[in-house]
Amino acid sequence: MKNFITTSLLVTAMISMSCAQTNRKESATDKVVGGDCEGCEAALEYDDETLNAVDTLPDFNDIGPKILVTGTIFHRDGKTPAKDVILYIYHTNQQGIYPPTGNAKGWAKRHGYIRGWIKTGDDGKYRFYTLQPASYPEGKNPAHIHPVVKEPGLVPYWIDEYLFEGDPFLTPQEIGHQQKRGGNGIVKVFAGKDGIGVMQRDIVLGMNIPGY
Repeated sequence: MKNFITTSLLVTAMISMSCAQTNRKESATDKVVGGDCEGCEAALEYDDETLNAVDTLPDFNDIGPKILVTGTIFHRDGKTPAKDVILYIYHTNQQGIYPPTGNAKGWAKRHGYIRGWIKTGDDGKYRFYTLQPASYPEGKNPAHIHPVVKEPGLVPYWIDEYLFEGDPFLTPQEIGHQQKRGGNGIVKVFAGKDGIGVMQRDIVLGMNIPGY
């Protein structure tokens, strides 16, 4: 009986380990690229296992300038659409802060609740609805949206922030500091339907990413 119990426990443990490995969002063999990236693991904090190419961030129905951000994620050649790429985004509210919730966990404590996750399909396209964020209070940083990319076989890495053309804080010096990781992150907002501004940014995986 003792041997049977021991064997049963061992089998159960092996099954549990197998399930845990199957359900992992990141593999221990994922290649490390992009250099230091504090908080990039937040790209794996999604709960919904059925992510798709469209997301609406939690602030969209608040008061503020509504925007639709759209684009295509390409492989390194800049032509082939990239499938199964997760794009994690987060940004400040209309007061320029990252607002947490009372029960915030993980990186939501730092990034706030205005964040979302998108997963590309065969065509590599993505889009998300949100409010155009405000600059930091008492600061001179241009308003921005933080993006992190998680592609199959690689750890999450950051790309250049979404910056808004015409922002008074987007100085020539600030523009000169951009590394164009993933491509140019400076976008122009065009007037769209129902008062929603539309901005487009295509992303090229690996572009200007160290160690890619």
